[in-house]
Amino acid sequence: MKAYLMALATLTIFSIPSLGEAATSRPGPYFSAFLGGSFARNATVSVFDGISSFSDEVSYDSGIYTGGTGGYDFGFMRLEGELSYRYADLDTVAWTNGDLISIDEGNIGVFATMFNVFFDLQNSSPVTPYLGGGIGFAGIYLSDTFGRGQFGYGQIYGESDDTVFAYQAGAGLDIALNNRYSLDIGYRYFGTDKADLDSYLGTNELKFESHNVLVGFKMKF
Repeated sequence: MKAYLMALATLTIFSIPSLGEAATSRPGPYFSAFLGGSFARNATVSVFDGISSFSDEVSYDSGIYTGGTGGYDFGFMRLEGELSYRYADLDTVAWTNGDLISIDEGNIGVFATMFNVFFDLQNSSPVTPYLGGGIGFAGIYLSDTFGRGQFGYGQIYGESDDTVFAYQAGAGLDIALNNRYSLDIGYRYFGTDKADLDSYLGTNELKFESHNVLVGFKMKF
């Protein structure tokens, strides 16, 4: 993951020399694609096995964040649709009984369809700060999950998926390369409603929340 983030930083640094000749942005339709890192927050999983209820605390490894947007830039405000994907491997699961499970196999994937509104803080430079957010829906997929704890090795969760309401808020910098192309360096906080993930092991409920950083390339038409 460190090498991955270094590559993103290198891409940004090599783009900076062109800023001196860049023009400010202009209104119009646009398309963007982005790539970055996703850092999921620890999640509390409410589990019902058909007999009793208990809670697990799940931690994740850092993962990927990628996607694209299409919208219209009004000069001071942008309206856009976004398709994005977040992926993370499960790291540990802390059971209610105190057993800490080290996960050998298991991941969560989140595919989001969002409608965003961003406000651009226009100025005389090629660098335009922005902030905003969006709402939409997210499909959450939890894979078969296996791990090892003090009581041995076994399956922790079964494969399942659900679609829930999603939201995000963020900010960043739009760096104009010319009047058509720009770089986007941004941050997004992303969250969902509680997903009901039913498997043969029982019912698992969890919210997915993550901090996300991105480097994107935007093209205006």
